[in-house]
Amino acid sequence: MADRKLEIYDTTLRDGSQAEGITFSVNDKLKIINLLDELGVDYIEAGWPGANPKDIEVFKEARNLKLNKSVIAAFGCTRKANTPPEQDAILEQLLNAETSVITIFGKTWDFHVEHALRTTLEENLKMISESVAYLKSKGRRVFFDAEHFYDGFKNNSSYSLEAIKAAYDMKSCF
Repeated sequence: MADRKLEIYDTTLRDGSQAEGITFSVNDKLKIINLLDELGVDYIEAGWPGANPKDIEVFKEARNLKLNKSVIAAFGCTRKANTPPEQDAILEQLLNAETSVITIFGKTWDFHVEHALRTTLEENLKMISESVAYLKSKGRRVFFDAEHFYDGFKNNSSYSLEAIKAAYDMKSCF
């Protein structure tokens, strides 16, 4: 048990900056990255590249930081429905951030797949597996954020688990 390691993944610069009245400048974000690195945080989610010019600049400037411990992660979503991953603008922006780690979220609640994404359950599973496989094929470590997993599991546990499996098992892709 003593050899087990806990890794910390910090979302302050994306999720934490969504609160009312919070606005980080590029310089603020770079200072926070350095502070989190000093604390020994393993992964720092620096934002959603392409979401706004500030986040694009943060990823560009973060490449020059000399971090001791932390790894910068870019955050985004799976490819869009009926769009090949190599033609998806969001996946391209994630790759352009030039981080070794990319976190993508995918829908795991069938209700959101059908009503928010307005696509089929099968297409959503392809969106998840193809996005993960594509980013991995580009040499990135991929973390999958199973969006609304517990709501989905409560409603349709079989589908929520299929979505997790799609992210994990990409044998049918590429």
